[in-house]
Amino acid sequence: MTQVIEARALGKTFRTGRRVVHAVQGVDLSVVAGEALGIVGESGCGKTTLARMLLRLEEPTAGQVIFNGADITHRRGRALLPFRARAQLVFQNPFDALNPRFTIRRTLAEPLRNFGIPEAEHTARIDAAMARVRLTPASAWLDRYPHELSGGQLQRVVLARALIPGPILIVADEPVSMLDVSVRAGILNLLRAARDDLGLAAIYISHDLALIRYVCERTVVMYLGRIVEEGPTATLIATPRHPYTAALVAAVPVPRVDQDRETLPIKGALSDTPTGGTGCAFRDRCLHAFARCETETPKLRDAGEARRVACHLDA
Repeated sequence: MTQVIEARALGKTFRTGRRVVHAVQGVDLSVVAGEALGIVGESGCGKTTLARMLLRLEEPTAGQVIFNGADITHRRGRALLPFRARAQLVFQNPFDALNPRFTIRRTLAEPLRNFGIPEAEHTARIDAAMARVRLTPASAWLDRYPHELSGGQLQRVVLARALIPGPILIVADEPVSMLDVSVRAGILNLLRAARDDLGLAAIYISHDLALIRYVCERTVVMYLGRIVEEGPTATLIATPRHPYTAALVAAVPVPRVDQDRETLPIKGALSDTPTGGTGCAFRDRCLHAFARCETETPKLRDAGEARRVACHLDA
């Protein structure tokens, strides 16, 4: 299948005064057309920074971003315009993602004008986008303002705006976390349907493994800027190979309050662990750490069954 986007040894370092934060370190991943990749981990693990680099919203410190076969790592300004049309972001908060002074019609027409789509095509494209997100008839919605819509309806408009330029890649950063539970499934189903019908590549960023399991075939687990495990989603959740992945799986809520739960196989918090340095970054929180973990950083290696793991226990 056609490879849509690839990260090669991608890294990002932030400097704040004397402090150096390695937000993303040496990440390699790729997504092909029609595939949905999930990126999971605690807040602060680097998943959003990684996504921003893939979308060229953040300048990488190291590595390359390859999009549709072309190196776009250092493109800027107008040179990025074709890429912007083909790689779109679905924002987390629909209440802040739309200009409150724009009608829905103007919101959807703006990217068409920005990307040079002939005005004669605007009406047909807008109507098609509204039909795809099931806001029909379009005439009942297009002259409304954002404050007249519910959160779920606004997120449908955000999705329509992302789809209207004709992207081949969609990146969704916590796309339903701001919505009521009752409307989340509908938005996720729309995202799945759009991906299937249009053959899009999709990247979902979340800390919610239940969501990732529902929409993604493959999942990457990040910890302090590094990938620690990757594999088919169902297999990764059923048989986690890295202690951190096991802790994420164990933390998923169970449906019955009286169901026994084992103690989480993890200790401390993400902020307790420093970035950079030698050794395994997870060692201070891992119940299975041993001497090698103190001195040698585990490399992400092929573990069979389309899986990769970075753990000395799995070596």
